[in-house]
Amino acid sequence: MITLAHLRAAFKLSQFDPHPALVKMAPYRAQSLESPYPDPAAPPPNEAGVLALVYPDAQGRLGILLTLRNDNLRGHSGQVSFPGGRRDPTDRDFTTTALRETCEELGLCYPPTEILGMMTRIYIPPSHFYVYPTVAYLDALPALQPNPEEVAEVFTLPLQDLLDDRLKQHDYHQFNGYRVRVPFYNVQGHKVWGATAVMLSELEHRLRAVVPPELLQTR
Repeated sequence: MITLAHLRAAFKLSQFDPHPALVKMAPYRAQSLESPYPDPAAPPPNEAGVLALVYPDAQGRLGILLTLRNDNLRGHSGQVSFPGGRRDPTDRDFTTTALRETCEELGLCYPPTEILGMMTRIYIPPSHFYVYPTVAYLDALPALQPNPEEVAEVFTLPLQDLLDDRLKQHDYHQFNGYRVRVPFYNVQGHKVWGATAVMLSELEHRLRAVVPPELLQTR
């Protein structure tokens, strides 16, 4: 079973290169995920913080919180995401942004038990945003109160499942006249793709670098 100790070790890796993990779950033809946005003449991107919140279930198995965005939202409607949103000028840092937005979206206003670390900043071309993911641990998940205007569903991805290659699939989308191969994680019938899949891939590969070999076996 993946433990909190594994997560802590995953964010203390001294020579971890995130790029292979990011590219693995990015749509084919995607721009470099770590580079600045591709058009220097465009206005600077907006900035957002999201929260990858890990917590144990009743049996102590760790999972990560995901939300399905409402179909009526203007940006990324109907997609699976981490809770979070646009940075406010008064936010001290992107972790502050992620926690504030999680409180607004889910009624989850408890401070995390532990901030484990930050993952790689991701540029999202359709919305022209830089997204900064914070990974945190909460030792018990309270009852949630999702904002119905933003959140259609809340569900959990067990961290052990993140290491199961059978969950990684792909299909094809049309973007700007191109047929693009789009990888996704199949989580409880939801296709988790795009920036959320890219961030999950970094977490997956951090865990693969520290967990014992028996936990990497597909069951």
